[in-house]
Amino acid sequence: MKVAIASDHGGLNIREEIKSLMDEMGIEYEDMGCDCETSVDYPDYAVPVAEKVANGEVNKGILICGTGIGMSIAANKVKGVRCALVHDMFSAKATREHNDSNILAMGERVIGPGLAREIAKIWLTTEYEGGRHKNRLDKISTYESK
Repeated sequence: MKVAIASDHGGLNIREEIKSLMDEMGIEYEDMGCDCETSVDYPDYAVPVAEKVANGEVNKGILICGTGIGMSIAANKVKGVRCALVHDMFSAKATREHNDSNILAMGERVIGPGLAREIAKIWLTTEYEGGRHKNRLDKISTYESK
C-alpha cells in the first residue's frame, strides 16, 4: 500500500503523527506538504493528493487541516474520490467497510494526536466489505460518469 499525505498550515502536527504511525506500520507514503506555519490554501494540497488517488498513483490519501472540512470538500471534487471526514473510531471503520473511502480527512483543531493516530490506524487497516454496499458505490460512479 502507498499513501499520499498532505496538510495545510492547520494540520502540520497531526500530519507528522500520522507519518510516524505509517513508519511504524511499514506503510510507504508520499508527503505532499505543506511545510510552513503561515497560511496556505487547502485546495493546493487536497487536489493533488486526490488526483494521485483517483489516477491510481497511490492507493489511499490522508488530508489534515484545521477542521478537515475544507480538505474533504476540495478532495471530493475529484472524480473517483470518496473522501470521508472522520473524527471518531467508529466512523473510521464504517467508512472503509461500507463506503470504501479512499481518502481520510481529519481536523487538527477538532481532535488530538492520539485519537488521530487511532483513527488513521483503523482506517488504514479496515477492508471494504463489498456486498450490498457495492450497489450504492456503483450509483455514485454512474452519476459521476454523466
